[in-house]
Amino acid sequence: MRPTPEQLAAMPLFESLSPDELQAVASLTELRREDAGACLIGEGAPGYSLFVLEEGTASVLSGSDELGALATGDFFGEIALLGAGSRTATVTATSPVSLVVMFGSDFRVFERDFPEASALMKQTMAAGLARTSTPSDV
Repeated sequence: MRPTPEQLAAMPLFESLSPDELQAVASLTELRREDAGACLIGEGAPGYSLFVLEEGTASVLSGSDELGALATGDFFGEIALLGAGSRTATVTATSPVSLVVMFGSDFRVFERDFPEASALMKQTMAAGLARTSTPSDV
């Protein structure tokens, strides 16, 4: 199942995109639902996707250290889209979650077809990284 452009427009990562760009992102993403307690990504695993919490909450752990909490509208895995290696943390759902998932190959299509919009998304991702004092390439 794919998200609607309206669902995407409500998320900070996508709010600056035009209706056509939102439609393009919607066609390149999918919605995924997971139960509370589900491991969304694991520390040390290869990273190939961006995740945005449409609904729900999650915790971020590195080893046994809690790095933070994520809530509706937050995103993770962005470094994977920007050319990273393995995940540096584990993200676990702390409530039932709905996720928008974009694989790296789909992001490359978006970059090619909408370079200005992908640049805006990258700026938002970079700003999110700059606000954190811990590694965010989860």
